Amino acid sequence: MPAEEFALATPAHAIPPAARLHPKRMRKHRGWRAVANYLALSALALIVLIPLYVTVVNSLLQPNLIAHQPPPLFPVHPDWSAYSTAWSEGNLGVYLRNSAIATTIIVSGQLITTLFAAYSFAFLEFPFKRTLFILFLSTMMIPFEVTLVTNLATITDLGWYNTFAGLTIPFLATGFGTFLLRQAFLQLPKDLREAARLDGYGHVRFLFRVALPLTRPTVAALAVFSFLGAWNQYLWPLVVTGDNNAIRTVQIGLKQLQATQANQINVTLAGTIIAAAPLLILLIIFQKQLVRGLTAGAVK
Repeated sequence: MPAEEFALATPAHAIPPAARLHPKRMRKHRGWRAVANYLALSALALIVLIPLYVTVVNSLLQPNLIAHQPPPLFPVHPDWSAYSTAWSEGNLGVYLRNSAIATTIIVSGQLITTLFAAYSFAFLEFPFKRTLFILFLSTMMIPFEVTLVTNLATITDLGWYNTFAGLTIPFLATGFGTFLLRQAFLQLPKDLREAARLDGYGHVRFLFRVALPLTRPTVAALAVFSFLGAWNQYLWPLVVTGDNNAIRTVQIGLKQLQATQANQINVTLAGTIIAAAPLLILLIIFQKQLVRGLTAGAVK
């Protein structure tokens, strides 16, 4: 009901004080509140974007200009040679390829294991179901550094040291993803499962033809989170690859680039931009799916 009709149809003593405002004043109040929200969001966006902007600007400047006071806010004569130097001397092409291979394996493995595990916890009945789910969640509370030595010993005993198997297999399952998709599956109406059973759908067909399409935003959000986590790994690839640069990832390559180009900070910053470019592209492409996946179920 519009505000004007509500005000006419309701006794004055029954209308809350906030609703007794004149319609024009109410619209003005909402307008100022929207302006305040946009200003706050713009300020937060600037806080996030300024470091990225400074990194891009400094990567296009000569090292002597980077330390200049006050620092330049815009490269008048941009120097793109730092990017070619970072690519060639930093061997970033090989490191980016290795990161892409490892990230693809990890994201694919996490999505597959998470789909089946979350479906089992959401729709199947089996002994100790609640206890096993709590054990899944408890893995989220254990820092990876605590299990680093044990995982490294296991990988070494299996002969996977300095291989892509050792680089990726410990991350093919995730408790966070299982929890996220289980919550999404639990929001599906139970009538869907009953109707699918009457139509002869087994668990696998129901998962891939009904449950998965309906929870696609959450799956996309999980894929983005898995990609970010796998791409930004540093400690485990550093430990498990030894000195084998043939399978080292881009984050280790950036550290080596910084060591070899200590006097050329613009080259290091250019390498950072190159390494971050896939992440930025991914977030731009999947930002809608990411927001929908995180807000799924928040509003009925």
